[in-house]
Amino acid sequence: MKTINLILGIHNHQPIGNFDSVLEHAFEHSYQPFLNLLERYPQIRLSQHYSGILLEWIGSHRPEMLKQVRRMVRNRQIEMMGGAYYEAILSIIPDDDKMCQLQKLSGTIRKLFGEAPRGMWLAERVWEQHLARFIADAGLQYIVVDDTHFKCAGFSDEELLGYYITEEQGKTVAIFPISKTLRYTVPFQPVQNTIEYLRSLATEEGDRIVVFADDGEKFGVWPKTFEHVYKNGWLEDFFKALSENSDWIKIQHFSEAIARFPAAGRTYLPNASYAEMMHWALPSHHFSLYEEFENILKNQGLLERFESFFKGGFWRNFLVKYPETNTMHKKMMRVSQRAHRLSQMRKNVPVRTMERVWTAQCNDAYWHGVFGGLYLPVLRYPIYHNLIAAETDLDKIEGRTGIAVEVTDFDCDGQTEVLVETPRLNCYFKPDSGGMMFELDFKPISLNLLDIVSRREEGYHHKLTQAQHGGGGDVASIHDLVVAKEQGLENHLHYDWHRRGSLIDHFFGPRTTLEDVWRNKYEEEGDFVNKPYRFTSKKSGRQQKLSFARNGAVWRDDRPHHLELRKTISLSPNGNDLEIEYVLKNQEAVPFDIWFGIEFNVGLQAGNAPDRYYYVPGGKLSEPELRSKGEVRETRLLGVRDEWLGIDVAIDVGTSTTFWRFPLETISLSESGFERIYQSSVLLPHWKVRLEKTWKCSLVQRIRTAKEKG
Repeated sequence: MKTINLILGIHNHQPIGNFDSVLEHAFEHSYQPFLNLLERYPQIRLSQHYSGILLEWIGSHRPEMLKQVRRMVRNRQIEMMGGAYYEAILSIIPDDDKMCQLQKLSGTIRKLFGEAPRGMWLAERVWEQHLARFIADAGLQYIVVDDTHFKCAGFSDEELLGYYITEEQGKTVAIFPISKTLRYTVPFQPVQNTIEYLRSLATEEGDRIVVFADDGEKFGVWPKTFEHVYKNGWLEDFFKALSENSDWIKIQHFSEAIARFPAAGRTYLPNASYAEMMHWALPSHHFSLYEEFENILKNQGLLERFESFFKGGFWRNFLVKYPETNTMHKKMMRVSQRAHRLSQMRKNVPVRTMERVWTAQCNDAYWHGVFGGLYLPVLRYPIYHNLIAAETDLDKIEGRTGIAVEVTDFDCDGQTEVLVETPRLNCYFKPDSGGMMFELDFKPISLNLLDIVSRREEGYHHKLTQAQHGGGGDVASIHDLVVAKEQGLENHLHYDWHRRGSLIDHFFGPRTTLEDVWRNKYEEEGDFVNKPYRFTSKKSGRQQKLSFARNGAVWRDDRPHHLELRKTISLSPNGNDLEIEYVLKNQEAVPFDIWFGIEFNVGLQAGNAPDRYYYVPGGKLSEPELRSKGEVRETRLLGVRDEWLGIDVAIDVGTSTTFWRFPLETISLSESGFERIYQSSVLLPHWKVRLEKTWKCSLVQRIRTAKEKG
């Protein structure tokens, strides 16, 4: 009889910081019903992976599920898989942290379920060859990656019906290829399609292995799948079909397959992830070209033949595509390296501090594809929150009390940044890009007020006009859905030509309107935004003064008018305020008119919640929500308050002027469709000035906790 060996693997994970309601929904619609149905079919055996984040939540909220899994492990129905505890992309975290992440999840699984895992789930299947040594050193024997990885190395479909051995510096690991065909038939096509596919692979020798391994959330959490998988009975039909055909479909665990069958050979795989991820990693201008080329090959019937040569980008290029990802990553590296350095100096770095660093390595906020990822403030917030809290711990260990100024290439772009750290604030500046501030950490509540993502064109934005409002039709893979959460989203597609931050120096044309600035389609008369500034720093009493200056020009009346702009930021060791002075000097003999504005961004968590709002000295504005836009005339102060986070931020310019305010909102694609996401509130005081010789203004950015706001 012809037989086939089938390995089933399920990966369950929720990102750090996700709402309890989201986890409850996933538990009720996927994790628990899947296990309940599986337990009714003891002959269906699978390998199960839970990230440490999810295990913690289940242990706190649904401990009976852990007992159920332990029972199924003891009965040999489930084989547990390890991995990075906080579901980190292993290739981009420090080597010391790789081992800590892997060993922490293995130890947790041993404690909870009675045996250590023999293999692991690789987060987002992001593979780089050097990982083999760390995986082997962590005591893990196998990993699973997509068949895409193998096809990029030149393997044929027939060569992927088994597993291979790879090595790094003599340390070996078994690698199983996941069948892309099964990823797309399960659970989206009729059960019989999967059975017939398996039948086509069966042989008399019975030594072929085929692997299905994918996200558990596709069984009930992805759009329309709960009704399809459970109410309409797809999953039970699948389990029944496997049971009824168990005479020729031999279900194995990964470790059993390794014990029973020899490896098909040795291989070294290229840097890769799953096909969709490599598509998403491409620069936006290549994203659509990739789709166009893919469709040409499909239409000509050539895609399958030349598939091994057709691949997208490299995962690490998300650090290039999104500067915000790179900033977050370099912050994580900086804090991790500092913690390990102190440990090596025999300083007592608490486990809690290292846990904060590892938590901040959770992968979901570091990239963007069909899933919201980077664009979601709720996912970025815990990354920065943990890193800033860890920094505060390390400040105490080192006994830091003053102000530290460091000039270094923080983001590894070949230019130097200025990092200023006090016991209460971190302020990071880019002299090469307008002297802008790109990170502002308020340590008392571990909040980065410039944790924002700029508005940029995404390769999928052209699909917005095709989107259905509210969806419809048959159940489909998450990669094929085109749905919009609200109508008119195309009217909010605005793109930023500069990275958003604070202390960005604008010179507006005489016809500029608030609407123009919100859309980022206005006349910028100055050559200061994104341009290099000179930097100096000096102590003045207990204050640290940082100065950024540029000799530039304002173009008006078809000619340049030359001026020097100097901004000086003063900080005190234990203060919450940034005292800022601007000096504009006319470098010509004749006066000229300018319209000068200073852009501040405040990144909070929600744009339309009643406990987050704008205010002026007289109280809330008539339209106070942070998602609103408008002009506030004749005021010396404009502030934003977030009572949920407990933060109050105000820009006080001393004398009355006009402020513009508007939201920075991105349009991104998530698993449930196109959505508008609030990133920050832009506060922009501006002045119309006849610049004769010198013009000065002094302002203060005040930051207070909820307790301090009064």
